[in-house]
This record gives sequence, C-alpha cells and structure tokens, in this order.
Amino acid sequence: MDYKVKDNILSSVYSDVLELAGAEFVDWDLLKNQTVLITGANGFISSHIVLSMLLRNDLYGDGIKVIALVRNRDRAEEKFGALLLRDDLELCVQDVSDPIGADRADYVIHAASQASNIQFETDPVGTISANLTGTARALDFARRSNAKSTLVVSSLKVYGQVYGSKGFLSEEDEGYLDFTSYRNCYAMGKRASETLAASYIKEYGMNVKLCRPAYIYGASSLDDDRVWAQFIANVVKREDILLKSNGAANRSFCYVTDTAAAMLCVLLRGENGFPYNIAYEKSDTTIRGFARAACEAFPDRKIDLRFQNPDDEREPETLKTPLSAEPEILDSTRLKKLGWVPRVDLNEGIKRAVKVLEERYR
Repeated sequence: MDYKVKDNILSSVYSDVLELAGAEFVDWDLLKNQTVLITGANGFISSHIVLSMLLRNDLYGDGIKVIALVRNRDRAEEKFGALLLRDDLELCVQDVSDPIGADRADYVIHAASQASNIQFETDPVGTISANLTGTARALDFARRSNAKSTLVVSSLKVYGQVYGSKGFLSEEDEGYLDFTSYRNCYAMGKRASETLAASYIKEYGMNVKLCRPAYIYGASSLDDDRVWAQFIANVVKREDILLKSNGAANRSFCYVTDTAAAMLCVLLRGENGFPYNIAYEKSDTTIRGFARAACEAFPDRKIDLRFQNPDDEREPETLKTPLSAEPEILDSTRLKKLGWVPRVDLNEGIKRAVKVLEERYR
C-alpha cells in the first residue's frame, strides 16, 4: 500500500508543503537519489522540510531518502502517522547530544534546538547542550559521512544588543550578550554553534552553511507560549487579543514555509561558512502590529485588540540615536542574492496558520 503525503496530512498543510516542494530556487536536482539527515525533525520548520522531500518523491520520483532524527518517538508518530511506514523515511530516535546512530547521509540539516522561553527557564542545560554538543555530533556525523553540504541553523539571537541608528541587523553586526547569565543559554549556544562550524571548516575542510532565521510563525499549537502563537490562538478561539505591554518591540517575522525554503536554498547554494539572515521585509512589524494584523485578517470575527494598561493604547514613539538598541529587524539582502523569493506576507501567513489550526482541532 502506498502512503502518499497528500493522503496522510491535513489539506491545509498539504497546500503549504506543495508550495515548498515547488520552490524554483531550491536546487532539487542536487537532492535526487540522495540521503538527507534532519535533526529535530519533529520541529516546526524541520517537519515541513521532511514532508516536502517526501512529496518530491511522490510527484517527481526524486528518490530522496530522509533520516528524521527525533527525541520523542510518540510525537513523531503523531506528527507523521502512516508516513513512517514509507521506505524513504527512516526514524532515528535519540538525543542529538549523543553520537548519531544513523549510517550515513549526503546532506545534513542540524535544526534540533529548544526555542521556548519556558525551556530556557526550566532546562537551560538541555537548551545549550543541543546547540553545543548537538552541533558537534551533527558535524562529526557529516564528517564521517563525507557529506556534500551541512546546514547549521542558528538564530537572530546571536546578535545580542547592537547599538546604532540604521534600524536593522546585517550579518556583520555583533552585539553584547551577558555570557554569565543562564537566560542566554540559547543565544550563547547558537553563537558557539557558529564557531564550531567555522572550526570544522578550517580543520577538516568541510562544507558547512549557516542561517539565522527571524521569528518564524505559522500553525504551531493552541498552547504555544510564544507571543505570536498566542495571537493566532486568540483568532482561532475568536477571542479578543489582550496586550500586557505597549507591544512596541519591533521584529522580523517569516512564515514557516518561506523559512524552510530559505534553509534549503542556503544548504544547496550558500557560501561556505557565511551566515544568511532569513526574514521577509513585508512581515517586519511590532508586537502590537502583529496583534493588529491578526485582528484584521478576519474582520468578520470582530476580534478587538485591547491593552491591559490603558496608557499603552497610545502608539509608542521611537527615537533612534547611535545609543539606541537596534530592533530585531534582519536584512536578508545576502539571502536574496542566492535567488530566494519569499511568498507569504504577514496577512496571508496568519490566515494560513488559522486555517491549519482550525482543520487540526475541528
């Protein structure tokens, strides 16, 4: 019996994965009949990449073998279901900080990481380990496999506090991080993972690519603690959105499929050892801007944006000086030069996320 992707995932998810599998700037021919190891395959972005590769096999006979490294088998069975019975999908259940038990792979995507503030507070050791030891394990596996290319997924958090007045962050920027604080377990771990990549390139001549995604959003879950996920959950539940601050923080957001496509583009086209920001300028907004966009995406639901403190309703004034901290706005010029073309703006992304969640929980 065939276990086709189309028949075993939600129709709304299939639409997203179909778009990803058809991204013309991803050099899919390079992946034909190749084996790809993806760490953190249960994750938000990684699972979309897994599904896109299986779909390429369904539609075009690409013959891609996917090794999905996950820490939790039950969660993988819930996420991928009958697709785990396919011959082109192999599950590798282990902690990424342990030596990787898979045989070999032609390409490696290291995306395993704890990215929740709750995890930073409750499991800072596990958080930093996935980025320190886990990255070393992934690179050791890639070296042993003589992999053609390895992608280490970093984060915009590596920048820390950058001071200036240009209004965005480019790959050359470097800012302050308190390396004595456990709260920076994620950011410092990501910084160290980039240094590890540079070290493996220097010592072993490996081909290692780096990407720094912005805030990725999409259909996560109704109990996700990230602020954008809470706004989307409010829309699904048809609840007003309540901000407990003025929501002035300015951030780059990028829809999950655009982020996944960018990662594949960097893996296959990126320059060795160079980091690439992943962000879509049409989704750059403040926290209150994201909340407002969530309300406006479904005007018929009459969802209002409210503030816990009435004084926060006033639009915040932003005065930029050389002593101001730069906002978490990423410049993706370098990535676009590789041919990456984002497809999903903020309004469309919120609509898609709500559609997936409503189909999942109906």
